[in-house]
Amino acid sequence: MGATQVKLAEQLTGTIPPEIIGVGTSVPPTTYTQEEILKEFSITDPRVRSVFLNGAIERRGLVLPPRQEDGSRGIETQGELLKKHVANGIAMGRESVEACLKDANATLADVRYLCCVTSTGFITPGFTALLIKELGISRHCSRLDVVGMGCNAGLNALTAVSGWAGAHPDELALMVCIEVCSAAYIFDGTMRTSVVNSLFGDGSAAVAVRTAGPDTQTHVVPRPRLLKFSSCIIPEAVDSMRYDWDDDQGKFSFYLDPEIPYVVGAHAELSVDRLLHGTGWRRSDISHWIVHSGGKKVIDAVRINLGLTRQQVRHTTGVLRDHGNLSSGSFLFSYRRLVDESVVEPGDRGIFMTMGPGSTIEMALVGW
Repeated sequence: MGATQVKLAEQLTGTIPPEIIGVGTSVPPTTYTQEEILKEFSITDPRVRSVFLNGAIERRGLVLPPRQEDGSRGIETQGELLKKHVANGIAMGRESVEACLKDANATLADVRYLCCVTSTGFITPGFTALLIKELGISRHCSRLDVVGMGCNAGLNALTAVSGWAGAHPDELALMVCIEVCSAAYIFDGTMRTSVVNSLFGDGSAAVAVRTAGPDTQTHVVPRPRLLKFSSCIIPEAVDSMRYDWDDDQGKFSFYLDPEIPYVVGAHAELSVDRLLHGTGWRRSDISHWIVHSGGKKVIDAVRINLGLTRQQVRHTTGVLRDHGNLSSGSFLFSYRRLVDESVVEPGDRGIFMTMGPGSTIEMALVGW
């Protein structure tokens, strides 16, 4: 990270900011094209088929209901869905953590703080306790579970992780987003549930954060420091994205308002300007945009309102194409792709952006 950006960060935070030192992702072993899902559930309604086939999604990782004797997919109870959430969440969480620690050149013994994020199931104790037991992380590890905030929650949690890392120099903090979206599906043939069922995929992403002064930096590959966070909630759209109880189905159910892409898009410019306020930087100074893969219309609305090119959101659209909307961890899948490109240069600047229920836009300013 350039000396100018370190100086700015110190002015904004009063300290040297935390640094992302590793990232890892995981999806289920079972993946399906949109056409395969339509065939699995014998969906012939042209309206529903159109939603599935015109959303810029090609394939998603999912854990579908078990087959019945006649070969059709069964209907899972809320209890069975919760078991799916736990079992598959732990499996994907383990894989993403292991990949992240390898990328960070760290071990499980190094982890001092664990934050787990999920919106696709409610369990107590949460994934932090379950992963500590599963992975053998120290029983003295500090932890935080962020549950039910939705697709924006990855950056909400990263704010807390960043704060902990800043207060504990040279100690490793880990955030893990675990979303088993197929444990939150209802198959009732309605357009409400069909929109949701066509969009979300299962996945987990982990990111390692640590604060270290310039004298202790030993890596060659540039890694981003978390310079600043900002939030924008849109109270008038509080009911536009929900995960609440469906009495008719006896299950929790997603709801997405068709107008939400335009609501989010209309507030994107204001949110970015607030994030950049006081930095002396303009939108044209941002080299890398890591935007949540919320859906084709959401991405287009954000891109148009911010004046971004398709190239600038290539990783966002690529993740949507290959995995669907992965909820809270989507932006880390895009960041992983940016890392793999090896195009970032010291002194580059970037923005992480997530959107979700509230309705909210969360952002982080990063500098390499």
